[in-house]
Parts: sequence; structure tokens; C-alpha cells
Amino acid sequence: MALVHAVAHTGITVRDLDASVSFWCSVLGAQLERQFTLGGAFAAEVTGVPQARIRAAVVNLAGHHLELLQYEGPVDRETVRSRPCDVGSWHLAVEVSDIHAVVGECERHGWSVAGSVQTMSDGPRQGTRFAYLHDSDGATLELIAPPSD
Repeated sequence: MALVHAVAHTGITVRDLDASVSFWCSVLGAQLERQFTLGGAFAAEVTGVPQARIRAAVVNLAGHHLELLQYEGPVDRETVRSRPCDVGSWHLAVEVSDIHAVVGECERHGWSVAGSVQTMSDGPRQGTRFAYLHDSDGATLELIAPPSD
């Protein structure tokens, strides 16, 4: 029997919850499901972060839940800006139809392309286009566009 029976969500710690919700919903088409706050002993014990105070939102992006977390405490938080090659880095990959249009919209909202849009030249994903983008909070988003018909 498998120990895991479902993936509940992907959590992303952000600097500005309202701006992040706006980006994921207005730009990428996610649906806001709920907002909530966490704090006190519960938040500290679950996260292992003393004095954790969290504003959070859950958005549904194409059937996958993203939990956006803005920690308001403790005060000694840091922004992590890992590269894809750094151990412990992560990224969320989403499939899009028009990769250049999505890149443009993301750039207008403060995301930057890590390298450039590339097309797979051979193999089972030949013709598929890929791009990695980063936001100012250190998150990495991979865009994948299947070959055009």
C-alpha cells in the first residue's frame, strides 16, 4: 500500500500575499479558493519557526492547489534566490499554449526569464518549448508549450 495517496498542494512563501494572489489569478488564471491566517503555538510547532505568523491563500491553478504564504513574523526572514542547479531548489512546471505570450505577461508582472525560450530538437518531446522564469521572491516557474499543430 502506498504511503501517499494524494498531493494536497504546493506551498510558496511570498513577500506580498495580495500581489501574489493577483499574479496567479489575474495573469495565470488561477481561482482563489480561500484566505486564512495562522499563528501562535500551532504555526510555530508545525513549521518549526518560533513566532511564526502567516497570512495565506489557496489558489487552484488548473486543478493543482498552490498555498501562498506570507510570513509576518519572525522579523529575521530571508529571501532565498536559488538557481536550478542548487541542491534543494524547486520549481513548478505548467503547460501553456502560447509560451511567448505567457512570458510577456509574466515579465510585465516582475518575473524574469532565467535564460531564453528553447525548443527541444529531438526525442519524444521534440518541438516542445520550455522556459524558466524567476520572481523577486525567489520562486521558479517552468513554462512548457507542446508543439504547435
